[in-house]
Amino acid sequence: MSIAEKFVTMEYGPALEDPKEAQAWLERHGHRFGHFINGAWQAPATSEYFDTQDPSSGEKLASVAQGSSADIDAAVRAARAAFPKWRALTPHVRARYLYALARLVQKHSRLLAVLETMDNGKPIRESRDIDIPLVARHFYYHAGWAQLLEQEFAEYEPCGVVGQIIPWNFPLLMAAWKIAPALATGNTVVLKPAEFTPLTALAFAELCQEAGLPAGVVNIVTGDGSTGEALVKHPDVDKIAFTGSTEVGRAIRSATAATHKRLSLELGGKSPFIIFDDAYLDSAVEGLVDGIWFNQGQVCCAGSRLLMQESIAEALMGKIRDRMSSLRVGLPLDKAIDIGAIVARVQLDRIQRMVGQGIAEGATCWQPQVSLPARGFYYPPTLLSNVHPTSIVAQQEIFGPVLAAMTFRTPREAVEVANNTIYGLAACVWSENINVALHVAAQLKAGVVWVNCTNLFDASCGFGGYRESGYGREGGREGLLEYLQPSWFNNAARLPAVPTPSVPRSDQEPEAGTPAIDRTVKLYIGGKQVRPDSGYSMEVRSADGRLLGEASLGNRKDIRNAVEAAHKAAAWAKATAHNRAQVLYYCAENLSQRRDEMIRGLTLVVGAKQAAAELDLGIERIFSYAAWADKFDGAVHNPPFRNVAMAMNEPLGAMGILCPAEAPLLGFLSLVLPALAVGNTVIAVPSETYPLIAADLYQLFDTSDLPGGAVNIVTGYASPLLKVLAEHDDVDAIWSFRDEASAAAAKALSVGNLKQVWTNEGRAIDWFNPKLAEGRWFLEHATQVKNIWVPYGE
Repeated sequence: MSIAEKFVTMEYGPALEDPKEAQAWLERHGHRFGHFINGAWQAPATSEYFDTQDPSSGEKLASVAQGSSADIDAAVRAARAAFPKWRALTPHVRARYLYALARLVQKHSRLLAVLETMDNGKPIRESRDIDIPLVARHFYYHAGWAQLLEQEFAEYEPCGVVGQIIPWNFPLLMAAWKIAPALATGNTVVLKPAEFTPLTALAFAELCQEAGLPAGVVNIVTGDGSTGEALVKHPDVDKIAFTGSTEVGRAIRSATAATHKRLSLELGGKSPFIIFDDAYLDSAVEGLVDGIWFNQGQVCCAGSRLLMQESIAEALMGKIRDRMSSLRVGLPLDKAIDIGAIVARVQLDRIQRMVGQGIAEGATCWQPQVSLPARGFYYPPTLLSNVHPTSIVAQQEIFGPVLAAMTFRTPREAVEVANNTIYGLAACVWSENINVALHVAAQLKAGVVWVNCTNLFDASCGFGGYRESGYGREGGREGLLEYLQPSWFNNAARLPAVPTPSVPRSDQEPEAGTPAIDRTVKLYIGGKQVRPDSGYSMEVRSADGRLLGEASLGNRKDIRNAVEAAHKAAAWAKATAHNRAQVLYYCAENLSQRRDEMIRGLTLVVGAKQAAAELDLGIERIFSYAAWADKFDGAVHNPPFRNVAMAMNEPLGAMGILCPAEAPLLGFLSLVLPALAVGNTVIAVPSETYPLIAADLYQLFDTSDLPGGAVNIVTGYASPLLKVLAEHDDVDAIWSFRDEASAAAAKALSVGNLKQVWTNEGRAIDWFNPKLAEGRWFLEHATQVKNIWVPYGE
């Protein structure tokens, strides 16, 4: 074809990247890799290897060690031995190591990009222009945090040995997301790369050697799911950071429930891509290309659900089909292609199966006429229209280049359809009306919302999900906190186990020789005193054994009613922070007026000195959270793009709170108040030691203008009530501050909807010390950060 003919057709000729440097690197290693443990290469303990393939051809790239429990044990021992010295380094020295890694990533950027494309199948343009620059950015950014750590986090310390498990869709970038903050905060690492794509992680191991990183600080053990399982279950790992499927995230949550391991999960998504009728459609279509066909749609935050305003649906679909027809599918190393290869045969089969099921459920499938390479694993860009919101292709993650299109009429309907999913990782909103865009963005249940842009990431901006997309953040200050904990926490004393409760009594007959007791405290649900469904009550006794009264024995139905009331009170989250602060100040005012009365009741259980201290510190604590209510705000990040990213602290939702036994009033206020201050609603189970405090508290809330349902109090035995709360899928978070068994139960029983769980791990907290028992640590666990990206300028 002549130059003139090419100019007319605008067809791209092949522009293949030369892979010789990557092939030479593989040859230097004999196409065979062991584990990277304690700063050196080690053969697998079992002498087992597996092959990694080039998705574009199916050909073998290398043999990689299959990690066993023995290999994981060796890596964890190396990380544990390296931890004290690495932690003891000055912030500046750790910063210099991270800076060196950033520079080395830049120095070897082309090799890393080509190797990533060969191993993963993504277009070289994406590896070269997006992935590898972001890898370097994360190490630069976290070198800065390492330098500032003692100034900004003076009362925090590293978790210890961190096990990290990463997926195959962004192999080196996911490693950087996890390794950089872990090292910056003084932790040591055992990384398990994805079975399909281990090569760039192994290349990074060489960069660690070149940077002179101390042996054992970073260890890399390759293998399949059994290797990851061994890492998760290793008793000497202090934290697990996982990115992958929601199904595996559940398994990890279950496996770590009975341990004290910290856990952060970045899981699946089914992100909505919302286009309003006033959007600039050509720009929205280009955003859509990046949203769903970037990396062959193998992106956890891919905009795989297109929601179009009905009035523009026909015109928009025409533009989408035209743009899809111009997408080029081909060899990933070709710089002129848009869509590369699917990572493996098993993933290609899954995509084909799910599309077939979507068509069977009534969807209409359209694919452009594109020729696919004869070898390798490829799938054409695909548009499914007439999709019902409950169809499998609208609800489950396909993880391929498949777009499911639906319509809506009003912004309210758009929000309802967008939030009609178990996930909550990301979302896009396209509208020229900034008021509409931000109004909708604020209502979406997603950890990241892009306005008139898509798939923008930066190390300074937290990334992570709501709901079953996981919890915890990667990037930004909030991501750094995932690898830190208060310095005092690990050394706190253990609480004694809670004894098995006695059998409840349905009769109210007093013991012989004692006067009749007629004080029976009801439950407090939806702003009203209600009788328990069970008809039973529990005895409440003083420190010397005297019967003080009866407390209602709540059950499953009472919890159900309390959860329903908490959701009906969701307007509490929409109240201004100033108004929430005012209500909390009223609570403090009313509590102070009833000081003497409440002290008398508490004295019978905890003694006069503690009772007075709980009351007076309780007033102070309420004042503190009233003060925090309009001051625990977010941030505006300045990523290196023409965007700002607004990091907003949002409430978790309806929270179940199990209050400590040792401080009946102060413990209750120390947990419920931070949750309320940031807009959550609460189902609280008060201390079994003195549940009669519920009567004083609901009178307090009734006289302080707290909306009905914002706080619900269900008295009873904590263990069975914890089980109901943890298993309830409409409870968004659980806080359990009781014994170690309760902490394990809270985590194990809440796997169903992967609700956020925060516990004291059975450790005693000095509720009378405000440095330990109030402040940011509590508020950070009562919120989740949403980053809203907004472009500016031309």
